[in-house]
Amino acid sequence: MKHFLSIDDLDREQFEALLDLGEQFIAVNQREIPKLPVLRGKVVASLFYEDSTRTRLSFETAAKRLSCDVMTFSVASSSVKKGESLRDTVQTVAAMGIDAIVVRHPSAGAPLRITDWTDASVINAGDGRHAHPTQALLDMLTLRRHRGPSLDGLRVAIVGDVRHSRVARSDVKALHLLGAHITLVAPPTLLPESLEGWPVQVAYDLDDVISEVDVVMLLRMQFERQQQALFPTVREYTARYGLTSARAERLKPDALIMHPGPMNRGVEIAAEVADGPASLVIEQVANGVAARQAVLYTLLGSGAPVA
Repeated sequence: MKHFLSIDDLDREQFEALLDLGEQFIAVNQREIPKLPVLRGKVVASLFYEDSTRTRLSFETAAKRLSCDVMTFSVASSSVKKGESLRDTVQTVAAMGIDAIVVRHPSAGAPLRITDWTDASVINAGDGRHAHPTQALLDMLTLRRHRGPSLDGLRVAIVGDVRHSRVARSDVKALHLLGAHITLVAPPTLLPESLEGWPVQVAYDLDDVISEVDVVMLLRMQFERQQQALFPTVREYTARYGLTSARAERLKPDALIMHPGPMNRGVEIAAEVADGPASLVIEQVANGVAARQAVLYTLLGSGAPVA
């Protein structure tokens, strides 16, 4: 692998190899000193053109634990504010001598375009509504630790603002690759314009599927991406599609609850449910570091086993 841009670029064997490597890094991260010298001398540049807390800090932590040098790019204090193009920014950063670029950009396809402008490995940390492959990797890593090693036959409901969610697109591809059955649950206005080619079923009422699924993946309501009102009120959305305490009681006893964050508590998920024993939200964040270590090591490492 030279780049990590989309789940589409992987077959099941490659994806499971990344998950296996992620498991090794979870074990490493539980040590008293969780740092390895395996990527000493490598330089990773972090280019985030959209706000981020979890993904940016997770990548930077992953790189530092592998002994990389990290170059952090802040759009707010950069020449982008003076009109510098993405290409010029990438080529300027690359000229300083880097091995990998982690990029988040509001335009779908930006990470792929960047691969034409640099010899460094490019890692997609989210591009528009298109993809967020490392989120899918950490989600599958988290699920496999509870329901693995195989996810074949697992029934998963992805609930909420699918239309604007790059996480949903990548998770659907990852879940399908690993043999899970996926149901999208949302009002028609929050589903993609077309679902042609999506390996999913669709439900318009969460109450119809809540007692049948093994996993509920909730999506953040992305108000900042919505150009028009796509549902009458937030209260009505919560009443129909929110994972309230009452709905959570109807889940299977061993059902799991996931959310990529940040959460709108009281909108897509009740606070007490988010903090309850079935919730994997904090574990997802923790496993994000290991998942991103697996990607960095695969792209930049020697191929030797993790010590």
